[in-house]
Amino acid sequence: MGTLLFLEPVGGIAGDMFLAAALDAGLDRTALERALATLGLAFHLEVERAEAGGIAGTHLTVVPEGPSPRARGLSEILALVRASGLAPRAKEASLGLFERIGRAEAKVHGIPLERVHFHEIGAVDSLVDLCGAAVALDLLGWPRAWALPPELGQGTVRTEHGLYPVPPPAVLELLVGLPVRSGGPPGEAVTPTGAAILAGLCELSAPPPFTPRAVGYGVGTVRWPDRPNVLRLTLGELAARECEPPRSGLLLLETNLDDCPGELVARALEAAREAGALDAWATPCTMKKGRPGVVVAALSPASRREAVVRALVAETTTLGVRFCPVERVELDRAFEPVATPYGEVRVKVGRLGGEVMGAHPEYEDCAARARERGVPVKEVLAAALAAWRSR
Repeated sequence: MGTLLFLEPVGGIAGDMFLAAALDAGLDRTALERALATLGLAFHLEVERAEAGGIAGTHLTVVPEGPSPRARGLSEILALVRASGLAPRAKEASLGLFERIGRAEAKVHGIPLERVHFHEIGAVDSLVDLCGAAVALDLLGWPRAWALPPELGQGTVRTEHGLYPVPPPAVLELLVGLPVRSGGPPGEAVTPTGAAILAGLCELSAPPPFTPRAVGYGVGTVRWPDRPNVLRLTLGELAARECEPPRSGLLLLETNLDDCPGELVARALEAAREAGALDAWATPCTMKKGRPGVVVAALSPASRREAVVRALVAETTTLGVRFCPVERVELDRAFEPVATPYGEVRVKVGRLGGEVMGAHPEYEDCAARARERGVPVKEVLAAALAAWRSR
């Protein structure tokens, strides 16, 4: 069995609605706030019960504390995230979301990426929304995420540049190459943070058969006249035959390079992950005429093939990328917090058909506790594993 997260943008999607829906479905608020506190931003979360169109759910507001900051540049935002204490995969996903928005803004405004400055996206609430989405998936064990193609809304929206059509240009640019639906409520149904979450973290299609385990509703602020402004989030388990690997819809993309500097290879791997690859790596090889080279490879959902290929081509010297379908068996993963003499540590537990196959303390948690207590990391690792086994 594998875990699944399924989004239905009934009234639209925004970053705060995603976090609200995840909390409504049972996400640990304390763990979420603890992770977000490492960003070093002054804010607090207001979480309350709310109702829209007869559906009860959760409404979340990120409340900045102190004066409003100036517009932040993309490089400043990336540095802030890199300096945070987010878990490695959550940090990587957050960086990818902001770079994705940066590229969209640069194209819309016709400026270099390094000149992009964010007003709404650079505000504290948007920073928390996007990093929070990555943290939420990390706390849930990185389930495979699907979302129904959203309706984009209608009319106009007011921005710092005046009235823009709905969807705003940057939102539409973020969704290029993905299925969407025209129409929808009279207003901005998909915000930039919502579009980034859809494009960067989800497959936009109906999911395969699954068993629902928890359902949450994130309630938006605006009230639509023809539908409840809610985002429905369902957590569940994918159905799979116990002894037969499920068809995964994954592709292995590869390209051989013998004339590409190592710095560019490193950037290509990073860009592939930002474009939606589940993983990317480089392997040394020997090419024609005995020249040393490297095979750059990426594991990608079929729906992200074009974006990952574009990233590899753009960031390396290659003239082509080959690909082939692959299958894999995924363990059902979940984080289980345990108490140790050094503080709380999350343990990632992998299960196959309900049977525990392995448990590994999160290194970043152990490293943080070790720094706080002035002890070797290996002592915290051992204590966390012993605490988990004793349960």
